[in-house]
Amino acid sequence: MTFTVVARCPKTRMLGVAMATHAPAVGNRCPVVIPRMAAASVQSIADPRLTLLCTKLMGLGYHAGKIIHELESSDPNAPLRQIGVVDAWGNAAAMTGSENGAYAGHIIGDGWLVMGNGIVGPQVTEGMAASMRASSDEVFEERLVRAVEAGGRAGGQADGHFSSSLLVFGDEPFAYIDLRVDVHEEPIGELRRIFEWFRPLLPYYSERPYNPRLPRDDRWRDQQKR
Repeated sequence: MTFTVVARCPKTRMLGVAMATHAPAVGNRCPVVIPRMAAASVQSIADPRLTLLCTKLMGLGYHAGKIIHELESSDPNAPLRQIGVVDAWGNAAAMTGSENGAYAGHIIGDGWLVMGNGIVGPQVTEGMAASMRASSDEVFEERLVRAVEAGGRAGGQADGHFSSSLLVFGDEPFAYIDLRVDVHEEPIGELRRIFEWFRPLLPYYSERPYNPRLPRDDRWRDQQKR
């Protein structure tokens, strides 16, 4: 019961996943990114073992279609799953199992894919796809948040959505952005609020691992305003 965008930035080669769902803490279960390798979400009836297998295949450098094939062929419950992968070359592949509840489907674009299950109808994924096509000049993480917002505006989850997440990796082995709304009445709006608060600190947290003498984040932020 999730709607998701998985993408690669053609300019920066960043990889990321953004999503919203009815269940709590979606960012803990479904999305996975290996920097410079691939990004994916394993969802619908999420299985952490399948996500671990997906992570291993991504780490081996398999292309997106091969990863989907291996996951689908190794999972006896594949008809219950929905999986999407975008690899380091921008190849996108997805599968939506035949036993997904309510409406379920996916759309593959140029270096991105959108998918949803248990959503109100195709207008959700179509709205997300339109957002991705229209935002190609935007900063990558903004594109991801906008796509989820578009899915929410189109109706999102048939029985409501209560958690959301944004996960982005660049060159580093640690996340560039890892924001999660675990339980909230308006999780997409809350994700946007947190994202806007955190956005000015992105340069700070990118530099701080290499410069631990930087001032505390709030003091650094004040310095930038002067």
